[in-house]
Amino acid sequence: MLHQRRGFSDSEKAAAALLLLATVAALIWANWPGSNSYDEFWRSTIALRISGVTLDLDFRSLVNEGLMTLFFFVVGLEVKREFTLGELSIRSRAVVPVVAAVAGLLVPALIFLAINHTGGTTHAWGVVISSDTAFLLGALAIVGPQLPGHLRTFLLALAVVDDIGALAVIALFYTDHVNIVPLVIAVLGLVVVWAVKYLPLGQGPAYVVISVIVWLAFYASGVQPTLGGVAIALLIPVYSPRRMDVERAAALGRAYRQSPNPAYAQAAVRGLLGSVSVNERLGVLYSPYTSFLILPIFALANAGVQLDGDTVAAAVGSPLTWGIVAGLVIGKLVGIAGATAAMKALRLGSLAPGITFGRLAGGAALSGIGFTISLFIIDLAIPDRRLQDEARVGVLAASLIALLLGWAIFRIADRLQPPSQMTQVLARPVDPTRDHIRGLTDAPLVLVEYGDFECPFCLRATGSIDEVRAHFGDELQYVWRHLPLVTVHQHALLAARASEAAALQGEFFQFAPLMFAHQDALELDDLLSYANELGLDADRFEKDMRSAAVANRVRDDQIDADLMDVHSTPTFFIGGRRHHGPYDALTLIREIDESRPAGEQ
Repeated sequence: MLHQRRGFSDSEKAAAALLLLATVAALIWANWPGSNSYDEFWRSTIALRISGVTLDLDFRSLVNEGLMTLFFFVVGLEVKREFTLGELSIRSRAVVPVVAAVAGLLVPALIFLAINHTGGTTHAWGVVISSDTAFLLGALAIVGPQLPGHLRTFLLALAVVDDIGALAVIALFYTDHVNIVPLVIAVLGLVVVWAVKYLPLGQGPAYVVISVIVWLAFYASGVQPTLGGVAIALLIPVYSPRRMDVERAAALGRAYRQSPNPAYAQAAVRGLLGSVSVNERLGVLYSPYTSFLILPIFALANAGVQLDGDTVAAAVGSPLTWGIVAGLVIGKLVGIAGATAAMKALRLGSLAPGITFGRLAGGAALSGIGFTISLFIIDLAIPDRRLQDEARVGVLAASLIALLLGWAIFRIADRLQPPSQMTQVLARPVDPTRDHIRGLTDAPLVLVEYGDFECPFCLRATGSIDEVRAHFGDELQYVWRHLPLVTVHQHALLAARASEAAALQGEFFQFAPLMFAHQDALELDDLLSYANELGLDADRFEKDMRSAAVANRVRDDQIDADLMDVHSTPTFFIGGRRHHGPYDALTLIREIDESRPAGEQ
């Protein structure tokens, strides 16, 4: 059988480790005996003068207001993708993490204000509202459950909404004064950014030049210039690859192969880049820089807290420090877990398979890691250096406590419900309104297959399945679910989406045999020809293949399979229990017979 291992990205673990190392380095540097070089370095100034206009920033401001603009730009790109093509494009899927994220913003702020309701620290409530997306996903990869399933997707969607809320708070509550003329220029610049997509050529340079102008205008207006990064990202288009663009790129590639020369090479590169949305190209381009360079530099510039006896003693007795710790650790856990439980109890939303309350609580606890934006808001909300140190101690302590608390909750949850048990039971019960079923939907016997249309073993299994169905007749319902093994079958994902597009026109079980019969011909043109052979609406078929609904439908099956540690095809579940061993017709018939309820055997 063919295998594909999926899980957390190694880059997420590496980025979280690098961020942690930068934090430790900042603490060591700031507390080096007999040296004040940390503060002296980050207070060093750089100035740019053009025609009497001066841009004067110290190194810390250059990081926080300059480099971090690129970080928030990448966050904005992800937000746009999630709302357009990803998890948040389906309203029913988005409602639970959205409500949980809002509660995760409000409850920590209320807890902080309950502790700091008087005095000069009240304005710092924004420090506790946001989770650190990079640290959250990295921590989940390191201390999370063995088979995370949909939990990572849920927390990612929650973090996206969390980022939007935190950035809105910065704009509304942490902007001291506004200069109207530069702000108008910034808004006009954003309008131009939106219009750049209509340029036939030179979109890349245009985005760069206008983005710089927008950043400078926001900076001059008094509004946090990092918000310009998010605004620009939200205006950059994102879409699934269009057939005409893909075909044009392929034609240019063929021309270069037939006549290699610089002109054809440049045209082929432009054609390939043009077939993918600007949003996705920029996300792939800049994400490594933000994860492995900008965020560690930001941590190095902001995490250097003086941990001498006086600072620690002041922090231990400081309502500001304890308000931040309680807000992030308790507020995030109670807000996110409580809101999700309420949504589920009121049947206003549902959780995907595998997200048990224990796992949800563990993820909610990890959301108390409020590192990046929390440190960012400290610099905006607290002018006093001594109080800033107390607040940073609170953020560091809260992040460490949240990490340990999340780890403890996950370990307890895995002990109460071991992952080894989850691998043997079908994660999501058969749903006639969603699943692809052959046979009566109320049949007492159930056979579920996780398969891949390009897998030769799945092709061979079709004969066994036909014999099994003929043997049991109306007593059996057969269910197909997707597990495209993309690392070994380059057309498997495209084929899975094509089958879903056919299903939207009522022809799933007519389309699937055509792909099995032509496993060596699963290019887009081949799939469109099969759709025409069945008399499907070709334009609708192609549009549905690119839709977010179809992509998410296939991804759901993949995540369910990952939750159950299913990484090979075909994998069968009989009566909700995982089948091991051969899948010839006689073996399957015997095990299906044995799965009958006790009174029917």
